[in-house]
Amino acid sequence: MSGYGFDFHGLRLEARPSGALWWPEGRWLVVADLHLGKAERMARRGGPLLPPYEGLATLERLGREIDRLRPRAVISLGDGFDDPTAAATLDPQVAVTLAGLARGCDWIWIAGNHDPSIPAGLPGRALAELQLGAVRLRHEAGRGPDISGHFHPVVRLAGERRRAFLLGAEHLLLPAFGAYTGGLSHDDPALLALVPRGLAVACGARAIVLPVGLRRRR
Repeated sequence: MSGYGFDFHGLRLEARPSGALWWPEGRWLVVADLHLGKAERMARRGGPLLPPYEGLATLERLGREIDRLRPRAVISLGDGFDDPTAAATLDPQVAVTLAGLARGCDWIWIAGNHDPSIPAGLPGRALAELQLGAVRLRHEAGRGPDISGHFHPVVRLAGERRRAFLLGAEHLLLPAFGAYTGGLSHDDPALLALVPRGLAVACGARAIVLPVGLRRRR
């Protein structure tokens, strides 16, 4: 898998084609918006029925990155679970898989708007935010420089919507890592307010870098 390496406020980082962010110096693997339990939550609330395997599909993809990179720490940037009930009533297979992935590394859950607290019994520890050098790791972008999730950014490439990192001067936004998560276009006003000009790194078989926010010459 061919990722995209870049510098962000003193950190050398790699945007992985999977949608995960890698900090090789400290061996941190960072993901955003796993939304485990999404299918169960939608069924519980009377929404459309989704295949009930999204949690395992998400963790299998994450497991492949853990096997490749052998991280010292895994950080989930909020919305690791689709809501507090989903976190408390995980499918047993998902819970066992999650426990296996967390074995041997420091697992950190950053609080999100969908999961402001993490129930007891899950692996890892919960934090509101995390500082890495000059950069704050949090769920939703605030005063930069920061690395965050929340918005599920996407770009259109060759007629296809692709999950994407958005890299600006003060904000680095990660794509949603979870299966069945929707996306917000990079040129939505909410994202333009954070990254009016910068780069998008589209996910897929390899990372593809695109300029965003640049006005075309007439």
